[in-house]
Amino acid sequence: MNRLLLTALLVLPSLCFSLNGNTNPSIIFNNAEKLNENTTRIPFKLVDHLIVVQAELLDKKGSFIIDTGSEALILNQIHFDNFYEFQKNNQEVSGVNAILDYSYERRIDAFDINGFRLENKVSDVINLSHIEQSKKIKLLGIIGYNVLKDYEIFVDLYLNQITLTKTDKNGNLLNDKVYLETIVDSLDFKLKHHTIVVDGLINNQKVKFGIDTAAEFNQINRSVNKKALRYFIPKKRLKLHGASGKSVRVLAGKLHRVKLNDNIYFGPMHTVLTNLNQLNEAFGTQLDGVLGYEFFAQKRTIINYKKEKLYFIDYPLNIK
Repeated sequence: MNRLLLTALLVLPSLCFSLNGNTNPSIIFNNAEKLNENTTRIPFKLVDHLIVVQAELLDKKGSFIIDTGSEALILNQIHFDNFYEFQKNNQEVSGVNAILDYSYERRIDAFDINGFRLENKVSDVINLSHIEQSKKIKLLGIIGYNVLKDYEIFVDLYLNQITLTKTDKNGNLLNDKVYLETIVDSLDFKLKHHTIVVDGLINNQKVKFGIDTAAEFNQINRSVNKKALRYFIPKKRLKLHGASGKSVRVLAGKLHRVKLNDNIYFGPMHTVLTNLNQLNEAFGTQLDGVLGYEFFAQKRTIINYKKEKLYFIDYPLNIK
């Protein structure tokens, strides 16, 4: 299956392996701040439009991408050179920004986040060298849904930090008064596999969006209602590259008149007009678009997977 992807978007190759000889690897965020026994705050930097945190794994220090569009914890093969095939998946492994034809997976017995210990997390190990090269970072891996789902996650692009708070089985916080900021609005979402799906409107036309922290640009499906596409204003063409080296040019521009309800709306957002058919087939849903960095840049957002809720905190009024 031919994979085409935007050069500015995250892409994963198709072969995965597992670590050999490390039965209890742990990832440690040395610069994280522990607020209480169930809450940690981790500073991040933006590499282009990717949320990147610094961490250490098996005596190697480097970067991890926070990616709600990835199902698993993924480790970068080129930094962990003792591999063997562990267990082959015959099913496609899919995320908002990539679909993997075949994969190998293993379990991480322990995953530590500044003293928080998570047990039995599925991990894929694959070659991420193309992302390293394009982003010019030492990339140890990608932190996805199967790690994040046990926390309420505050993604704050104003202070460039992510706050993780442990929740119970119903999604309730285990500590009160975690946030100094005031929550001003909330929105229900549906979890389709590992993808956050919200109902929205473009020019008052109903659409379904996926929410993905690692989508560097928003994406809108070419097949969306024409009344909605009237408010996609093309600016230029960008080249999409596939793992095979093939490429195609697509329209990039700004998407206007996007809102999720009467209170939650957005200014114009940089967006790419693309084909989401493969993604929709993999997810068993019909996404009309994907909201990524541009979404989080306008909304300080809290994600609660177990409650299937998004919460929003206002940016300060003097933000430019």
